[in-house]
Amino acid sequence: MSKQAIALTKFELEVMDLLWRLGEASVRQLHEAVDRGRPAYTTIQTIVQRLEQKGAVRRTRKIGNALLFEPLITRKSAYRRIIDELLDLVGGSQPLVAHLMESGKLSLDDLKAIEKAQRGRR
Repeated sequence: MSKQAIALTKFELEVMDLLWRLGEASVRQLHEAVDRGRPAYTTIQTIVQRLEQKGAVRRTRKIGNALLFEPLITRKSAYRRIIDELLDLVGGSQPLVAHLMESGKLSLDDLKAIEKAQRGRR
């Protein structure tokens, strides 16, 4: 799996999510699985080609005329990049955590659980 951070669009992440769940899939399988108002087959094909060019997926084999693809990056690495970009954008973790607490999306109990989990890792 690639260690480099690859910038992915929201739609590319949706396609990657399908590949992470399926493990390996053809463009046809991805097209049938996409839950986005059924984009054109060629749209999914273009997204997979872009993902291949970026090094996020690779061709594994061919069955008949269908190429099969698998992810080369992990879900964790893809989302780590997004989170790092968000933290850079908002000026670090404190403004982000403050916003999450103010909006009610993060509670003091959540913070305590995170702290406890981090202590368990050490």
